[in-house]
Amino acid sequence: MTSPITRLCLDCGKLLHGRIDKKFCDEHCRSSYNNEIKAANNGMIKSVNLILKKNLDILGKLNPAKETKVSGSKLMASGFNFNYHTHSNNNYRGYVCTFCYEYGYIRLPNDEYLLIKI
Repeated sequence: MTSPITRLCLDCGKLLHGRIDKKFCDEHCRSSYNNEIKAANNGMIKSVNLILKKNLDILGKLNPAKETKVSGSKLMASGFNFNYHTHSNNNYRGYVCTFCYEYGYIRLPNDEYLLIKI
């Protein structure tokens, strides 16, 4: 004869009673467990979103018109992070346009960038 399997709450570790597929002793433990998992997963998302927001603000500040040329050093001095962007595509002239939401840039020769807004 086999001994019964001991099941413990995934959040607090208390002994579970009732259904065989039960994972938590009550709603509080279920919510607490799931919130902890979401918080761990959302930490990276939040940090990336902060960088994207900062890049967006910098592009918006440096590009009050629809198109503006700026130097790469000015972008970097403003704290722009070239490693983070939302999307990129090739324009009709074959240049790579890199975007941070509705603001973008095209790298030009001599460390210049054409800032654009769609």
